Amino acid sequence: MRDYLKARAKELGLGDVRINSAGCLDRCELGPTMVIYPEGVWYHYRTTEDLDEILETHLVRGRRVERLMLRPEDGPAGGRAFA
Repeated sequence: MRDYLKARAKELGLGDVRINSAGCLDRCELGPTMVIYPEGVWYHYRTTEDLDEILETHLVRGRRVERLMLRPEDGPAGGRAFA
């Protein structure tokens, strides 16, 4: 998925986007996650279609993808680790 994400970002002309491999902090149990900085918006995704939606909606159009967003309460212990 990371390779797909990098290729799609390049196709969309998002040259200023850096895609790193990093730990999922305490949200690993929620599945694959991504965080958009500097906003600190967390997303979960399962498919390449989810990744496309995040890239095109959030990074290209500047709108959040509400259906894929993780909220503070979505973390362990009701989000206390992220408050």
